[in-house]
Formats: sequence, C-alpha cells, structure tokens
Amino acid sequence: MNKQQLKKVLRANTIAAAKALLGCTLVHDTPAGQTRGRIVETESYLHDDPACHALRGKTPRNAKMFEREGTAYVYFTYGMHWCVNVVTRERGVGEAILIRAIEPTQGIKIMQKRRRQMDIHKLCNGPAKLCQAMGITKSQNGIDLLNAKSPLRLQINKFTSTTHVISSQTNQENQKIITTTRIGIVKGADLPLRFYLANSKFVSRK
Repeated sequence: MNKQQLKKVLRANTIAAAKALLGCTLVHDTPAGQTRGRIVETESYLHDDPACHALRGKTPRNAKMFEREGTAYVYFTYGMHWCVNVVTRERGVGEAILIRAIEPTQGIKIMQKRRRQMDIHKLCNGPAKLCQAMGITKSQNGIDLLNAKSPLRLQINKFTSTTHVISSQTNQENQKIITTTRIGIVKGADLPLRFYLANSKFVSRK
C-alpha cells in the first residue's frame, strides 16, 4: 500500500481504514528527539455512532474532526489526557480513527523518560499513554498526517496492506486482525469497531 492508496481508503471507509492503519508507523519529531511506533490497535468512530464526538455536529472542540482525511484530531479527556485520531471521509462528515496502541520502535528512552515507565510493553498500550510517550498534545491538532514534512505524520511500511500486515515480531509472518468492541465507552459499547493485531504484545487489551 502506498500513500495514495491509504488516502483513498481513509476517504472511502472508516472501518476499512482502521484496519489499514495497522502496521503503519506513527512518527513525531520534537525538540527532545524523534519517536516512532508501529500502530497495533485502532478504533473507528462513525458520524452516526452514539460514541462519536461528531454526533451532535461541529463544535470548537471537535472542529478538526470535520476536516479532510488524514488530519490529526487531538482531544483532551478526563481533564488530564490527550488522545490522537486520524480523520477519515471527506471534509464535513465527522468520522475518525482513534490510535489506541503502538509498538515503540524508535526514541524508546525518550518515551520511557516521559512516561516514567521502563517496561516497553506498557509504554504505549493505550491512547493516553502513547500520546504522553510521544509528546502529542493540542499543538498537533489539525496537522496533516499524510504530509511527509509534518512533525507528526504517518509512515507507510513496506509490507503494510489493507488486508494484512507483516510483523517484525514474527519474522515478517502475516498477522491476523482481531475485530471486537471498543474500550472505555458506554454508548455504542456493543459495536465491533476496535481492531488489533492478534499476536502483538503491545495492545491495550485482548
């Protein structure tokens, strides 16, 4: 899958895009250094979904969720945590994919210092954890994640595809994608809109 193919699937279908992002790398350049991680878990949020921030229309908080596909939507939750999403569909729809967990691949010492956590498997196994580890805050809200020059961006790996990914953890063997319900919500909790790599040790919960 190349950049144009990823852009096309992000624009066309949020559920398919949530699966397509598995195996892609999230990169963030900061003054402290660069951090990278392979996406291993995602959640879809649809415009008519009771758990979606866009359900009741556009507000100052969720405005970036209505931008074009590939835009970063970063929001604050529980008065203390940031979460990063990849906006999908065409401008004005209001759908996005929450990046729930990544496998750290670069800048691990930076992540450990930010998180005060030495266990690599616990550094980024949750949406708030990965934002803290990678230094993602409101400053990145609205960034074009598909722009190679953006400080926060998505990188498509050689083996990433829309149907399966190749894992460095299993010596480039195909990994199965698990589909299940989302975590930490009440409304829409029964919808099968969470996706993760079956063999990954870096997901938030199996």
